[in-house]
Amino acid sequence: MSEVRREGYKFCQDICVPCYHTDASCYLKPAAFMDMAQEIAYWAAQALGFGYDDLHVHHTAWVLSRMHFHFADLPRWRDDVRLYTWHKGADGLFYLRDFYLQGADGKCLVTGTSSWVVIDERTRRLVRPEELQDLLNLEGGVDDAIAERAPKVAMPRGVEAEPAGEHKVVYSDVDIIGHTNNARYMVWAMDCLDYETVSGRRVKDLFINFNKETTPGTVVRLFRLQTEEDGAPVFYVEGRVDGKSAFCVKMVF
Repeated sequence: MSEVRREGYKFCQDICVPCYHTDASCYLKPAAFMDMAQEIAYWAAQALGFGYDDLHVHHTAWVLSRMHFHFADLPRWRDDVRLYTWHKGADGLFYLRDFYLQGADGKCLVTGTSSWVVIDERTRRLVRPEELQDLLNLEGGVDDAIAERAPKVAMPRGVEAEPAGEHKVVYSDVDIIGHTNNARYMVWAMDCLDYETVSGRRVKDLFINFNKETTPGTVVRLFRLQTEEDGAPVFYVEGRVDGKSAFCVKMVF
């Protein structure tokens, strides 16, 4: 994996897909792509003066709120890929960041868009944009990897989701902010589905909302629902804490 470098308002990184990021068919796992996207996002923000270290001084931190990734063609183990990211400024309470993954031949593999918020590390409450004007440089890029903002995701109404077990947040789930890392929710969601489903099909579109942070010791009850859109199987997985949604994932296969 090379260093993150700047190309205009975009940042990019060359990566050789490692075996530990792939499944039994040697394809990149969706959660692994989320890990890659998070890492380059941190480096890009740091280079622009509003990264983890810059916010931490002010007892604030970036937190993901929504994501949408479109997997056009997943790379495989040992494939050389190039991952791009750029921020697109503010949109209400959200700060927008896009991603683009291409193969060595220049072919588009993954596109993505994400919406972030800033929280106070001490109170865990949202910090409003007007409080951050002196800290954040909001001059962003004009390109769209995905033009539409990452949407709100919720279980379909009128249909009862089935219980899919529970997960207690443990050491391996927790990130540098002290709560469950965004990619771990995707791991939980994929593990709620039958192995034959997730190993025999590729995820085409992934939507995820992070509604309430979970921390070590939190017990998350998991629910799943299968439906269909335009003939394609669609799965929802929601994690609830004390009856309230902590996260909700929509996976289109």
